[in-house]
Amino acid sequence: MVAMTSSSPADFGRVDPDGTVYVRTTEGERSVGQIPDSTEAEALAFYVKRFEALELEVSLLERRISSGALSPEEARHSITTVTANVTGANAVGDLDGLAARLQALAPVLAQATEARRADRAKQAEATKATKEAMVAEAEQLALGNDWRGGVNRFRSLLDDWKALPRIDRATDDALWHRFSAARTTYTRRRKTQFAEQAEKREGARQLKEQIIAEARPLAESTDWGTTSGAFRDLMARWKAAGAAPRDVDDALWAEFRGLQDQFFNARQSTLSQQDQEFKANLDAKESLLVKAEAEIVPVTDLAQARAAFRSFAEQFNALGKVPREAMRGLDNRVRALENAVRQAEDAEWKRTDPEARARAEETVAMLSNEIDKLTEKIVKAEARGDNRAADKARDSIATYQTWLDQARETLADFSR
Repeated sequence: MVAMTSSSPADFGRVDPDGTVYVRTTEGERSVGQIPDSTEAEALAFYVKRFEALELEVSLLERRISSGALSPEEARHSITTVTANVTGANAVGDLDGLAARLQALAPVLAQATEARRADRAKQAEATKATKEAMVAEAEQLALGNDWRGGVNRFRSLLDDWKALPRIDRATDDALWHRFSAARTTYTRRRKTQFAEQAEKREGARQLKEQIIAEARPLAESTDWGTTSGAFRDLMARWKAAGAAPRDVDDALWAEFRGLQDQFFNARQSTLSQQDQEFKANLDAKESLLVKAEAEIVPVTDLAQARAAFRSFAEQFNALGKVPREAMRGLDNRVRALENAVRQAEDAEWKRTDPEARARAEETVAMLSNEIDKLTEKIVKAEARGDNRAADKARDSIATYQTWLDQARETLADFSR
């Protein structure tokens, strides 16, 4: 690239006494314009600036072509445009040098064109390699049995394929044919697999319906030992049957599980002599809870609530066990009563907390003091005729008064 020209204006131009400015080129001297009523230096400087603008335009074009920012077509168009601007330009400077620099861009442009061609070839090779890898993966997937992940991967590969540029038509079509064939093979195998699975699921449905039919009379049996073993055998056969169609499998299981529960619950009811005792304990505890909940909640008298809860807890704990399924509900209700009393205790402590009361008193005093200061400001402002300052202070008093009212309510809570 040719370096930028650095010469004094006198080397390439001159100015006549009437203000006409001339530029010297290899073709001779020619007039570029006239600036009357100005000094020679001013007139010359005006046309030198025009040359400097052209020189900057050439330099920018050189850099853009060198960096590859312009395509060969864009570069050729720009060279033609800038050359037209330089040729016969009304400017003072080394115009021949600029023209020579523009001419020197031809080999650079040819080099850039070749580089771009090489880049495109390299990109085409990279795209070809990528598509070949995708085809290889697709053909491998087509032979596999990943029916869920495979279909998602094929979808992703197809999206990636569409995003890639085309290469030469023959190669691109051949690769696409292989990719499409692999996808078709996978899809057919997948459909066949699902059809076989559907057939197996239908067989499983029939087996499970047979098991349920055998379980129905067993659910009414009172031969606890023998029937328990029979249900275990039925469960083993159920697991071995496999999955039925998804839309009926859950319903079949619910029916079979219900028959099992019917039998085993009946057995449990018969074998457990504690059921009646547990039920009686449950009734008694629920009765105690109902009474305690009515007496304690909401807590209005803390001392009375404490005494009532202690009495309730002693009676409640004295009763025996309850059925397992009722334990959580009872515990939650007892815990709710205990929390109600504890929260009332916390509220009472907060109300009588001397530190909190002191903070409330300090807040009331501080806000009252601020209002007094603002009142004094109003008096002084009105005395000097500053109504604006007085109004501003009144607005502040209104805000502080609102805060003060709230603080006084808080302080009053400590006296209730």
